[in-house]
Amino acid sequence: MRAGSFRGILEGTLDTVRINHQIRASEVRVIGPEGENIGVLSLSEALGRAQDAGLDLIEISPNAVPPVAKIMDYGKFHYTEQKKRREMKAKSHSTETKSVQVKIGTGDHDLALKAKKAAQWLGEGHRVKVDLFLWGRYKYMEFAFLKERLERFLKLIPAEYKLADPIAKSPKGLTTVLESAGKQK
Repeated sequence: MRAGSFRGILEGTLDTVRINHQIRASEVRVIGPEGENIGVLSLSEALGRAQDAGLDLIEISPNAVPPVAKIMDYGKFHYTEQKKRREMKAKSHSTETKSVQVKIGTGDHDLALKAKKAAQWLGEGHRVKVDLFLWGRYKYMEFAFLKERLERFLKLIPAEYKLADPIAKSPKGLTTVLESAGKQK
C-alpha cells in the first residue's frame, strides 16, 4: 500500500468509497489493473495482490454479493469519478418558470421590452408565464377582448414558442405559459 493512499478519501461526494483496509467484506470479487476478472478472493489475498502491484484495492460495487473491488491507483480513480460528476452536472439543466406581467394600458415600447426579455428566457430554455393583469372594472371586460390583448403581446415575442397552457382566466386576470419550440425567428 502506498503511504498517501488514505489522504483525501473523505472529501466531496466520494465519501462512500472504501479502499484497502476500509473494506469490510471478508471476500471480494477482484478485478485486476488491466480489467481482467481475477475471481473471488479473501480480503487479505486481494490486499496482498494490490500491494504487490503497488496499487490500491478500491471497492467499486459494495452492494454486490460478494462486493466487487478493483486493483487500481486511487488518485486515478478519484480523478475519473470527479470528471464524470462534472460532465453530468454540465449536462443537467434546471428550468425555471419566469414571469412577465402586462396590463391593458402598457405602452408599445414597454411591451416590446418585455417581449424581448421573454424571448431571451425562452432561448435559455426556461418556461415563461405571461399574465395579463386586470384590476377594477377591467376584470369584468369581455373575455374575447382581453384574450385578443394578450395574444397581441404574444405576437411581439421574437422567438419560437408553443403554449404549454392555453390562455385561461386566473384570479389576477388572464394567464398562459410558454415553452421554447426551437430556433429563433
